[in-house]
Amino acid sequence: MDATSAVVGFARALRAAGVDAGPDRTQNFLAALDLLGPGRRTDAYWAGRLTLCGSQDDLDRYDRVFAAYFDGAPPPRHRTRPAPRPLPRLRPVARTGERPGTQDPEQAPPAAALASATEVLRHRDLAGLTAAERAQLRRLLAAFALAGEPRRSARRRPARRGSVDPRRTVRELLRRGGEPARLRYRARAVKPRRVVLLLDVSGSMAPYADALLRFAHAAAHGNRARAARTETFTLGTRLTRITREMSHRDPDTALAAVGAAVPDWSGGTRLGETLRTFLDRWGQRGTARGAVVVLLSDGWERGDPALLAAQMRRLHRLAHRVVWANPRKARPGYAPLAAGMAAALPCVDAFVAGHSLAALEQLAGVVRGGAADA
Repeated sequence: MDATSAVVGFARALRAAGVDAGPDRTQNFLAALDLLGPGRRTDAYWAGRLTLCGSQDDLDRYDRVFAAYFDGAPPPRHRTRPAPRPLPRLRPVARTGERPGTQDPEQAPPAAALASATEVLRHRDLAGLTAAERAQLRRLLAAFALAGEPRRSARRRPARRGSVDPRRTVRELLRRGGEPARLRYRARAVKPRRVVLLLDVSGSMAPYADALLRFAHAAAHGNRARAARTETFTLGTRLTRITREMSHRDPDTALAAVGAAVPDWSGGTRLGETLRTFLDRWGQRGTARGAVVVLLSDGWERGDPALLAAQMRRLHRLAHRVVWANPRKARPGYAPLAAGMAAALPCVDAFVAGHSLAALEQLAGVVRGGAADA
Protein backbone atom coordinates (compact mmCIF):
# COMPACT_ATOMS: atom_id res chain seq x y z
CA MET A 1 0.00 0.00 0.00
CA ASP A 2 1.40 3.40 -0.99
CA ALA A 3 1.62 6.42 1.27
CA THR A 4 -1.25 8.24 -0.48
CA SER A 5 -3.77 5.47 0.21
CA ALA A 6 -2.67 5.22 3.83
CA VAL A 7 -2.92 8.98 4.38
CA VAL A 8 -6.39 9.10 2.78
CA GLY A 9 -7.53 6.31 5.10
CA PHE A 10 -6.08 8.16 8.08
CA ALA A 11 -7.94 11.33 7.04
CA ARG A 12 -11.20 9.35 6.82
CA ALA A 13 -10.66 8.05 10.34
CA LEU A 14 -10.08 11.62 11.52
CA ARG A 15 -13.29 12.82 9.89
CA ALA A 16 -15.17 9.99 11.58
CA ALA A 17 -13.74 11.24 14.89
CA GLY A 18 -15.01 14.77 14.24
CA VAL A 19 -11.87 16.41 12.84
CA ASP A 20 -12.46 18.45 9.67
CA ALA A 21 -9.64 16.80 7.72
CA GLY A 22 -10.86 17.73 4.26
CA PRO A 23 -9.13 17.24 0.90
CA ASP A 24 -7.14 20.49 1.20
CA ARG A 25 -5.68 19.57 4.57
CA THR A 26 -5.00 16.02 3.40
CA GLN A 27 -3.12 17.39 0.38
CA ASN A 28 -1.04 19.60 2.69
CA PHE A 29 -0.24 16.57 4.83
CA LEU A 30 0.95 14.66 1.75
CA ALA A 31 3.07 17.63 0.68
CA ALA A 32 4.63 17.84 4.14
CA LEU A 33 5.47 14.13 4.10
CA ASP A 34 6.98 14.54 0.65
CA LEU A 35 9.25 17.32 1.92
CA LEU A 36 10.27 15.37 5.00
CA GLY A 37 10.92 12.20 3.06
CA PRO A 38 10.85 8.68 4.50
CA GLY A 39 11.95 8.64 8.10
CA ARG A 40 10.73 8.88 11.63
CA ARG A 41 7.25 8.30 12.92
CA THR A 42 7.62 11.51 14.93
CA ASP A 43 7.88 13.51 11.70
CA ALA A 44 4.64 11.98 10.41
CA TYR A 45 2.89 12.74 13.71
CA TRP A 46 3.84 16.43 13.80
CA ALA A 47 3.29 16.92 10.05
CA GLY A 48 -0.26 15.60 10.42
CA ARG A 49 -0.93 17.53 13.59
CA LEU A 50 0.13 20.83 11.98
CA THR A 51 -1.74 20.29 8.70
CA LEU A 52 -4.87 18.31 9.63
CA CYS A 53 -5.95 19.98 12.90
CA GLY A 54 -7.83 23.25 12.73
CA SER A 55 -8.57 24.04 16.38
CA GLN A 56 -7.60 23.20 19.94
CA ASP A 57 -10.50 20.74 20.19
CA ASP A 58 -9.02 18.69 17.32
CA LEU A 59 -5.74 17.94 19.11
CA ASP A 60 -7.06 15.34 21.54
CA ARG A 61 -9.04 13.58 18.82
CA TYR A 62 -6.01 13.62 16.53
CA ASP A 63 -3.87 12.00 19.23
CA ARG A 64 -6.44 9.26 19.82
CA VAL A 65 -6.89 8.49 16.12
CA PHE A 66 -3.15 8.55 15.44
CA ALA A 67 -2.51 6.18 18.34
CA ALA A 68 -5.22 3.78 17.18
CA TYR A 69 -4.51 3.99 13.44
CA PHE A 70 -0.75 3.48 13.57
CA ASP A 71 -0.67 0.03 15.16
CA GLY A 72 -2.02 1.19 18.50
CA ALA A 73 1.25 2.81 19.56
CA PRO A 74 1.00 5.97 21.70
CA PRO A 75 1.53 9.26 19.86
CA PRO A 76 4.94 10.86 20.27
CA ARG A 77 5.14 13.63 22.84
CA HIS A 78 7.13 16.82 22.78
CA ARG A 79 10.41 16.50 24.65
CA THR A 80 11.73 19.38 26.71
CA ARG A 81 15.29 18.06 26.34
CA PRO A 82 16.86 16.43 23.32
CA ALA A 83 17.07 12.67 23.66
CA PRO A 84 20.63 11.27 23.64
CA ARG A 85 19.60 8.31 21.51
CA PRO A 86 17.91 8.43 18.08
CA LEU A 87 14.14 8.17 17.94
CA PRO A 88 12.72 4.82 16.80
CA ARG A 89 12.24 4.39 13.09
CA LEU A 90 9.04 3.28 11.41
CA ARG A 91 8.63 -0.46 11.07
CA PRO A 92 8.08 -1.59 7.46
CA VAL A 93 5.38 -4.14 6.72
CA ALA A 94 6.59 -7.22 4.85
CA ARG A 95 4.65 -8.03 1.68
CA THR A 96 3.73 -11.46 0.37
CA GLY A 97 6.88 -13.48 -0.35
CA GLU A 98 9.11 -10.98 1.42
CA ARG A 99 10.87 -11.72 4.69
CA PRO A 100 10.49 -9.16 7.50
CA GLY A 101 13.52 -6.97 7.81
CA THR A 102 14.66 -7.23 4.18
CA GLN A 103 13.45 -3.70 3.40
CA ASP A 104 15.46 -0.72 4.60
CA PRO A 105 13.43 1.16 7.25
CA GLU A 106 14.89 4.42 5.96
CA GLN A 107 13.14 3.85 2.61
CA ALA A 108 9.69 3.07 4.07
CA PRO A 109 7.08 5.85 3.77
CA PRO A 110 5.96 6.90 7.26
CA ALA A 111 2.23 6.55 6.72
CA ALA A 112 2.19 3.49 4.48
CA ALA A 113 4.41 1.32 6.67
CA LEU A 114 2.24 1.45 9.77
CA ALA A 115 -1.18 2.07 8.32
CA SER A 116 -1.40 -0.75 5.79
CA ALA A 117 -2.80 -3.28 8.27
CA THR A 118 -5.25 -0.71 9.61
CA GLU A 119 -6.43 0.22 6.12
CA VAL A 120 -7.15 -3.44 5.39
CA LEU A 121 -8.95 -3.77 8.73
CA ARG A 122 -11.24 -0.85 7.84
CA HIS A 123 -12.90 -2.95 5.13
CA ARG A 124 -13.03 -6.30 6.95
CA ASP A 125 -16.41 -7.67 8.01
CA LEU A 126 -16.83 -7.24 11.76
CA ALA A 127 -18.21 -10.76 12.14
CA GLY A 128 -15.01 -12.42 10.90
CA LEU A 129 -12.29 -10.61 12.86
CA THR A 130 -9.63 -12.32 14.91
CA ALA A 131 -9.00 -11.47 18.57
CA ALA A 132 -6.05 -9.21 17.65
CA GLU A 133 -8.09 -7.46 14.97
CA ARG A 134 -10.95 -6.92 17.41
CA ALA A 135 -8.54 -5.29 19.87
CA GLN A 136 -7.29 -2.96 17.13
CA LEU A 137 -10.88 -2.24 16.07
CA ARG A 138 -11.81 -1.26 19.63
CA ARG A 139 -9.03 1.33 19.69
CA LEU A 140 -10.26 2.78 16.40
CA LEU A 141 -13.90 2.82 17.50
CA ALA A 142 -12.95 4.65 20.69
CA ALA A 143 -11.92 7.64 18.55
CA PHE A 144 -15.28 7.96 16.78
CA ALA A 145 -17.55 10.98 17.10
CA LEU A 146 -21.17 11.01 15.96
CA ALA A 147 -22.57 14.53 15.71
CA GLY A 148 -26.03 15.04 14.33
CA GLU A 149 -26.84 17.19 11.33
CA PRO A 150 -26.42 20.87 12.27
CA ARG A 151 -29.51 23.02 12.75
CA ARG A 152 -30.15 26.66 13.57
CA SER A 153 -31.06 27.17 17.20
CA ALA A 154 -33.48 29.73 18.63
CA ARG A 155 -30.62 31.10 20.71
CA ARG A 156 -28.46 33.85 19.30
CA ARG A 157 -24.73 34.40 19.57
CA PRO A 158 -22.39 37.34 18.86
CA ALA A 159 -21.44 37.51 15.19
CA ARG A 160 -19.76 39.79 12.68
CA ARG A 161 -22.87 39.87 10.52
CA GLY A 162 -26.57 39.51 11.11
CA SER A 163 -29.11 41.59 13.02
CA VAL A 164 -28.10 44.39 15.39
CA ASP A 165 -27.67 43.29 19.01
CA PRO A 166 -29.28 46.15 21.01
CA ARG A 167 -27.95 45.14 24.44
CA ARG A 168 -24.34 44.74 23.40
CA THR A 169 -24.49 47.91 21.32
CA VAL A 170 -25.88 49.95 24.25
CA ARG A 171 -23.30 48.49 26.65
CA GLU A 172 -20.57 49.50 24.21
CA LEU A 173 -21.99 53.04 24.08
CA LEU A 174 -22.08 53.26 27.90
CA ARG A 175 -18.53 51.95 28.14
CA ARG A 176 -17.41 54.77 25.84
CA GLY A 177 -19.35 57.41 27.79
CA GLY A 178 -22.01 57.87 25.14
CA GLU A 179 -19.57 58.38 22.29
CA PRO A 180 -20.49 56.73 18.98
CA ALA A 181 -19.32 53.13 18.76
CA ARG A 182 -19.48 50.29 16.30
CA LEU A 183 -22.72 48.39 16.08
CA ARG A 184 -22.71 44.91 17.57
CA TYR A 185 -24.40 42.06 15.71
CA ARG A 186 -25.86 38.67 16.56
CA ALA A 187 -26.94 35.60 14.62
CA ARG A 188 -28.66 32.35 15.36
CA ALA A 189 -26.41 29.70 16.88
CA VAL A 190 -25.88 26.41 15.05
CA LYS A 191 -26.18 23.20 17.09
CA PRO A 192 -26.14 19.53 16.12
CA ARG A 193 -29.38 17.60 16.16
CA ARG A 194 -29.96 14.91 18.75
CA VAL A 195 -28.93 11.42 17.64
CA VAL A 196 -31.02 8.40 18.70
CA LEU A 197 -29.49 4.94 18.25
CA LEU A 198 -31.71 1.84 18.16
CA LEU A 199 -29.50 -1.27 18.25
CA ASP A 200 -30.78 -4.73 17.40
CA VAL A 201 -29.31 -7.23 19.91
CA SER A 202 -31.15 -10.33 18.65
CA GLY A 203 -29.40 -13.61 17.88
CA SER A 204 -28.90 -12.80 14.19
CA MET A 205 -27.02 -9.60 15.12
CA ALA A 206 -24.82 -11.24 17.78
CA PRO A 207 -21.59 -11.20 15.66
CA TYR A 208 -21.88 -7.41 15.30
CA ALA A 209 -23.26 -6.53 18.74
CA ASP A 210 -19.96 -5.82 20.52
CA ALA A 211 -18.60 -3.53 17.78
CA LEU A 212 -21.90 -1.67 17.36
CA LEU A 213 -22.24 -1.10 21.10
CA ARG A 214 -18.70 0.29 21.20
CA PHE A 215 -19.63 2.50 18.27
CA ALA A 216 -22.64 3.72 20.28
CA HIS A 217 -20.43 4.33 23.31
CA ALA A 218 -18.03 6.44 21.26
CA ALA A 219 -21.02 8.33 19.85
CA ALA A 220 -22.22 9.10 23.37
CA HIS A 221 -18.85 10.51 24.44
CA GLY A 222 -17.43 11.95 21.23
CA ASN A 223 -19.38 15.21 21.40
CA ARG A 224 -19.28 17.21 24.62
CA ALA A 225 -22.15 19.56 23.79
CA ARG A 226 -25.22 18.96 25.99
CA ALA A 227 -27.54 19.66 23.08
CA ALA A 228 -25.92 16.82 21.14
CA ARG A 229 -26.52 14.10 23.76
CA THR A 230 -26.97 10.69 22.19
CA GLU A 231 -29.85 8.47 23.31
CA THR A 232 -29.29 4.72 22.97
CA PHE A 233 -31.81 1.85 23.07
CA THR A 234 -31.60 -1.87 22.36
CA LEU A 235 -34.21 -3.76 20.35
CA GLY A 236 -35.00 -7.45 20.74
CA THR A 237 -38.10 -9.03 22.19
CA ARG A 238 -38.40 -5.87 24.28
CA LEU A 239 -37.08 -2.31 24.36
CA THR A 240 -34.34 -1.30 26.81
CA ARG A 241 -32.98 2.22 27.29
CA ILE A 242 -29.21 2.02 27.93
CA THR A 243 -28.29 5.71 27.85
CA ARG A 244 -27.42 5.65 31.55
CA GLU A 245 -25.23 2.55 31.17
CA MET A 246 -23.43 4.19 28.25
CA SER A 247 -22.53 7.18 30.45
CA HIS A 248 -19.51 5.29 31.88
CA ARG A 249 -16.34 6.70 30.37
CA ASP A 250 -14.63 3.31 30.14
CA PRO A 251 -16.16 1.29 27.26
CA ASP A 252 -15.58 -2.08 28.94
CA THR A 253 -17.36 -0.89 32.09
CA ALA A 254 -20.20 0.50 29.96
CA LEU A 255 -20.63 -2.74 28.02
CA ALA A 256 -20.63 -4.77 31.24
CA ALA A 257 -23.40 -2.52 32.58
CA VAL A 258 -25.32 -2.92 29.32
CA GLY A 259 -24.99 -6.70 29.51
CA ALA A 260 -26.53 -6.66 32.99
CA ALA A 261 -29.34 -4.29 31.97
CA VAL A 262 -30.49 -5.97 28.74
CA PRO A 263 -32.65 -9.03 29.54
CA ASP A 264 -33.24 -10.24 25.96
CA TRP A 265 -29.66 -10.53 24.73
CA SER A 266 -29.32 -12.77 21.62
CA GLY A 267 -33.03 -13.59 21.67
CA GLY A 268 -35.73 -13.06 19.09
CA THR A 269 -36.68 -9.91 17.18
CA ARG A 270 -39.93 -7.99 17.50
CA LEU A 271 -39.06 -4.74 15.77
CA GLY A 272 -42.63 -3.55 15.36
CA GLU A 273 -43.57 -3.99 19.01
CA THR A 274 -40.35 -2.52 20.39
CA LEU A 275 -40.53 0.44 18.01
CA ARG A 276 -44.12 1.08 19.10
CA THR A 277 -42.98 1.04 22.74
CA PHE A 278 -40.21 3.50 21.94
CA LEU A 279 -42.57 5.90 20.17
CA ASP A 280 -45.28 5.71 22.85
CA ARG A 281 -42.94 6.14 25.81
CA TRP A 282 -40.11 8.33 24.48
CA GLY A 283 -40.46 9.24 20.82
CA GLN A 284 -43.62 11.33 20.89
CA ARG A 285 -42.54 13.01 24.13
CA GLY A 286 -39.60 14.67 22.45
CA THR A 287 -36.77 12.15 22.09
CA ALA A 288 -37.38 11.53 18.38
CA ARG A 289 -38.79 14.94 17.43
CA GLY A 290 -36.38 16.65 15.05
CA ALA A 291 -33.69 14.05 15.78
CA VAL A 292 -31.60 11.83 13.53
CA VAL A 293 -32.77 8.29 14.35
CA VAL A 294 -30.40 5.46 13.42
CA LEU A 295 -31.56 1.82 13.42
CA LEU A 296 -28.77 -0.76 13.36
CA SER A 297 -30.46 -4.04 12.45
CA ASP A 298 -30.53 -6.77 9.80
CA GLY A 299 -34.30 -6.34 9.43
CA TRP A 300 -35.37 -9.82 10.55
CA GLU A 301 -38.82 -9.64 12.12
CA ARG A 302 -40.73 -12.35 14.00
CA GLY A 303 -43.79 -10.19 14.51
CA ASP A 304 -46.27 -8.68 12.09
CA PRO A 305 -44.50 -6.72 9.28
CA ALA A 306 -47.59 -4.51 8.93
CA LEU A 307 -47.11 -3.32 12.51
CA LEU A 308 -43.48 -2.45 11.77
CA ALA A 309 -44.51 -0.53 8.65
CA ALA A 310 -47.07 1.48 10.64
CA GLN A 311 -44.57 2.34 13.38
CA MET A 312 -41.95 3.32 10.82
CA ARG A 313 -44.44 5.76 9.31
CA ARG A 314 -44.96 7.27 12.78
CA LEU A 315 -41.23 7.52 13.31
CA HIS A 316 -40.69 9.13 9.91
CA ARG A 317 -43.23 11.84 10.72
CA LEU A 318 -41.51 12.66 14.04
CA ALA A 319 -37.82 12.44 13.16
CA HIS A 320 -35.83 14.82 11.01
CA ARG A 321 -34.14 11.89 9.33
CA VAL A 322 -34.33 8.08 9.63
CA VAL A 323 -31.17 6.11 8.82
CA TRP A 324 -31.02 2.30 8.69
CA ALA A 325 -27.66 0.50 8.87
CA ASN A 326 -27.86 -3.16 7.87
CA PRO A 327 -24.68 -5.31 8.09
CA ARG A 328 -26.06 -7.69 5.46
CA LYS A 329 -26.42 -4.97 2.83
CA ALA A 330 -22.76 -5.29 1.78
CA ARG A 331 -23.04 -8.98 0.91
CA PRO A 332 -22.99 -9.82 -2.82
CA GLY A 333 -26.43 -10.18 -4.29
CA TYR A 334 -28.19 -8.75 -1.25
CA ALA A 335 -31.78 -7.58 -1.70
CA PRO A 336 -34.08 -6.30 1.07
CA LEU A 337 -36.43 -9.29 0.83
CA ALA A 338 -36.79 -9.96 4.57
CA ALA A 339 -40.34 -9.12 5.64
CA GLY A 340 -39.25 -6.58 8.25
CA MET A 341 -36.71 -4.85 6.04
CA ALA A 342 -39.11 -4.66 3.09
CA ALA A 343 -41.82 -3.18 5.32
CA ALA A 344 -39.53 -0.55 6.84
CA LEU A 345 -37.58 0.56 3.77
CA PRO A 346 -40.20 2.96 2.30
CA CYS A 347 -39.89 5.13 5.45
CA VAL A 348 -36.06 5.14 5.52
CA ASP A 349 -34.24 8.26 4.32
CA ALA A 350 -30.81 6.61 4.05
CA PHE A 351 -30.05 2.88 3.80
CA VAL A 352 -26.38 2.05 4.44
CA ALA A 353 -24.25 -0.94 5.35
CA GLY A 354 -22.92 -1.43 8.87
CA HIS A 355 -20.62 -4.42 8.47
CA SER A 356 -17.18 -2.78 8.70
CA LEU A 357 -15.29 0.16 10.13
CA ALA A 358 -15.39 1.92 6.75
CA ALA A 359 -19.18 1.42 6.65
CA LEU A 360 -19.51 2.92 10.14
CA GLU A 361 -17.42 5.89 8.99
CA GLN A 362 -19.85 6.37 6.12
CA LEU A 363 -22.73 6.08 8.60
CA ALA A 364 -21.20 8.85 10.70
CA GLY A 365 -21.04 11.05 7.61
CA VAL A 366 -24.69 10.35 6.77
CA VAL A 367 -25.75 11.25 10.33
CA ARG A 368 -23.90 14.58 9.93
CA GLY A 369 -26.01 15.30 6.86
CA GLY A 370 -24.04 13.70 4.05
CA ALA A 371 -25.48 11.56 1.28
CA ALA A 372 -25.38 7.77 1.39
CA ASP A 373 -23.47 5.93 -1.33
CA ALA A 374 -25.58 3.90 -3.67
